Formats: sequence, C-alpha cells, structure tokens
Amino acid sequence: MEGGMSRNRLAVVVLAAGKGTRMKSALPKVMHEIAGRPMLRHVLDTCAGLDPDRMVVVAGPDMPSVEAAAVPHAIAHQLEQRGTGHAVGCARAALGEAPFDAVLVVYGDTPLITVETLARMVEERERTGAAVVVLGMRVAPPNAYGRLVLDGSGDLDAIVEAVEASPGILALDLCNSGVMVIDGAALFGLVDRVRDDNSKGEFYLTDIVGIARGDGRRARVVEAPADELVGVNSRADLAAAEAILQQRLRAAAMANGATLVDPASVFLAADTVLGRDVVIGPQVVFGPGVTVGDRVQIKPFCHIEGARIGAGAIIGPFARLRPGTVLADDVHIGNFVELKNAEMGPGAKANHLTYLGDATIGGGSNIGAGTITVNYDGFGKYRTEIGARAFIGSNSSLVAPIKIGDGAMTAAGSVVTHDVEADAIAIGRARQVDKPGRAAEFRALQRAKHKK
Repeated sequence: MEGGMSRNRLAVVVLAAGKGTRMKSALPKVMHEIAGRPMLRHVLDTCAGLDPDRMVVVAGPDMPSVEAAAVPHAIAHQLEQRGTGHAVGCARAALGEAPFDAVLVVYGDTPLITVETLARMVEERERTGAAVVVLGMRVAPPNAYGRLVLDGSGDLDAIVEAVEASPGILALDLCNSGVMVIDGAALFGLVDRVRDDNSKGEFYLTDIVGIARGDGRRARVVEAPADELVGVNSRADLAAAEAILQQRLRAAAMANGATLVDPASVFLAADTVLGRDVVIGPQVVFGPGVTVGDRVQIKPFCHIEGARIGAGAIIGPFARLRPGTVLADDVHIGNFVELKNAEMGPGAKANHLTYLGDATIGGGSNIGAGTITVNYDGFGKYRTEIGARAFIGSNSSLVAPIKIGDGAMTAAGSVVTHDVEADAIAIGRARQVDKPGRAAEFRALQRAKHKK
C-alpha cells in the first residue's frame, strides 16, 4: 500500500515450451545462451524489473533444464504444441485464483526486450483500460510476421497472420511481436473463445484481439525498435542476438567509465561489472561472474570468468582467470598465467608462465616464471598456501597440500613436497655435479662412433 492506494497487480506468463527444431540441438531453445546467460534467464530478469506479483513459465514436457532455470517461479506444462493461445491457457492453474489487473505474455526466445518497453505496455493498458495491448515493430521486409491493422482512431482492429493475409494486409509494415498485456479479468474468457479453424490448426493468441473488439473492448499498440524483438529460432538468429546485446553491453560499460580500446573485439557477459577508469585491451573475453575494480588494466587476449579483481590490478596479456579467482588490489598477473580457485593478496605478482590452482598467496609475494601448484593427484584436489612476502623461484613445483611461510623462499627448479617455515629457503632439486673435460671426451666418442 502506498498513499492509501493499492498497486495494480501484475502477472507475467513466459512462453518457453518450444523445442526449437531449427536449432538442431538437444538443448531446449530458450536455454541457449547469449552473453553467458540462457535466453530464458534474460527474459525473466527483465520481467522481474516490473516487480510482478507472480511469474509463470510455460515449459514443454521433459524440459528439466527449463524448469531449473525458472526457479523460483511457477511452472506450467504445455504437453502438446497447439499454439500460443493454448500455451497461455496452460498457465491458468499456475496463476492461481487471485485476480490480476493485467497479465503480461512474453516469449522465452526474445531475450533483448527491455523493461522500459514492457513498462510502457503496462502503463498503456492502465491509461486506456484496453482489453489487450500488443507490442508492435516496424520490420523491412516484414516477411512472415503477423500484421497489425489499426482503425481510424489508432486503436488496434485486428492481428492477421501472414499466412492468412490478403495482399493489401501484407503491404502493411507494422508487425506483431507476439508480446501482449491483457486485462487480467478478461484473459481466460478471451482465450477460451479462441478457435483452431486456421491453416495450421492452432489456437492463435492473436485472435483475442478480434474477440475483444467484438465485445466492444479496446485494443492498443505500443511500438518498440525491432532490435529489441529479435526472436531466436536458429543458430544464425542466436548469433545476431548476441551481436546486438554485446553492442548494448559495450556501450553501457563505456558510458559508466571504462575504456575499451577496441570495443568490437571485447566480449562481455550479461553480469560483468566494471569499475571506473578500467582499461580493456583488444580481444578480451569475459565469462559470467566477473567483477573488476577501479583503475584495473586488462591487456589483450585475456579470458576471465568467475573472478573478482581488485582496484589497480594489471592483468595480461594472454592471462586466464578461471572461476574462484580472487585478486586483491594492485595484483599483477602476466602473460600465460592461469589461475583457478586461487586468491592473491595485495601487491602479489605472478608475471610469467605460471599455473596457480587451489591456492592462497599472501600480499607482496612474488611467484616466479614456470611455477606450478601441483593440486591434483588423479583423485582429489589439494590446496597450496603461500604466506606474505614469499619468493617462489622460477620453475618451482609446489606439491599440495603444502604451506609456504611468510618471507620464505624456494630455489629455482625446486620440487617442494613439504611445508616451508617462515623466512626459510627450500631447495628441492638434485645436487649439481660437474665432470671436468667430460664434454670434450663425449664429443670425441660420438665422432668416432659415427665414422664407422
């Protein structure tokens, strides 16, 4: 309650039962990812921005991945593919008995739609009292999209599917996106009157517009850019949607204070968080779950996923940060260094050719080139703990589980198999033995052998 008035109740129905046969995939269509997130999650997260009272995902049979992605929202099942009207009808029980002022119907394969557009639709229905508000777009050429036919007053008179349309209707360029906001009290009264007497033998949700108009109710149109309403039905569509979303994410990153040296070659995840004055070089890829602090430099050809990077850090070039990586402020990670489930304290450095997995490295420590934390024995993973201000010599193998104390050192080329106390030097290599003159003798023997 605000100011003594109740907020209009809104429900959302997400249609996600399509198999996506043109994707040629065992994965349900809406589970294919753009910017590191399934399309269904994009739609659900966008709709959540409307603060709806209930959200229902309509899934097909045997779609456990869709049901898992829909959590915590309700699931309804469309056991037969009988059209969009039938799909909405399948959500009846999941919506429950509580009345809604409006029900938003969206599609799980339109991941680029924005919360601002959906909010305009909800506001238009509240403003006009329309039975249905349809989201339209201008597409050239309109091809197989249904056409929106307006009357003289600008209200929506009918939606005509392309396969049912006359040449005159096909000449219209205002197209149906499929997204609707419907009067909650009228929804199922309209849906129950939809018939399947069309060329496909399906129950078209679009028919509710004509039914509502026949009842003397209004229908309205809200327009949105076609880029928001890209539907994904093939791998090519998926790539096109990815390209559009990447452009949005790059623009937002730069508007918020990050420098992308070559924006077109940087790929961001939907949840990438970049601080101010971050500089990102060409050919950098962010997977899901990355947070980057202020003033970080990420040099070219890095791949970063599931990592948290502190302020002032320098990463790359050619670095790989895998999930579980946590870098404190001013850490340096150099070329061909890989981290996995590793933490590095303030000012720690690993500048060359190193693998640090399942490790904790204290502040100010230096990890020499070629260092490996030997964290896996074929059965289990084990942790390496390195204290503050330690110096790990080049080409060291640290066989976990192991602890290296504060200020300790390991000699270059060492295989370290047990704990090293603070301020100690560990030397874990064979003793060097020199044989004076033996090199010349060896060469002479080899020459004589090859002359025979």
